[in-house]
Amino acid sequence: MAASHSVIIFIGTLVVLATSISANEYIVGDKSGWTLDFDYQSWAKDKVFIVGDTLVFNYASGAHNVMKVNGTGFQQCVVSSSNGTLTSGRDIIPLQTPGRKWYICGVGKHCELRNMKLFITVLPQTMAPAPSPVATSASTKLIVPAVYGFVVALFGGILFHLV
Repeated sequence: MAASHSVIIFIGTLVVLATSISANEYIVGDKSGWTLDFDYQSWAKDKVFIVGDTLVFNYASGAHNVMKVNGTGFQQCVVSSSNGTLTSGRDIIPLQTPGRKWYICGVGKHCELRNMKLFITVLPQTMAPAPSPVATSASTKLIVPAVYGFVVALFGGILFHLV
């Protein structure tokens, strides 16, 4: 009975670790946050967004907002009344579906005159790019991320208790 309980805990732990390893949280604009006169397209250019990731928009509550729009709304900085407006100052948007995503600030002319708009493409989890190969040489050693070491240690500990 204790062995089956340990196996269930082990499998649950692996699922939690796999989910947390694969998802990324992106702070939009990094240290600058969601603000006026920032180049969000340059910020997003080298990032790969995958289903399961999240976007975090940080800004002074009341000064800005975040609105999800379509491509036309993005180009023309036009919002429709059917879209929800996020206003918390720390808006977290889970990227749950693949495809193109457009976000703008709907306050005043922040979008059209002050560049408060972001366009990204979200990839399905199965299309995530493979990690870059690690260059090897005689002096280079294989570096294993600490999380994998933790998983191996956890697995070994559970197996030790089962035997």
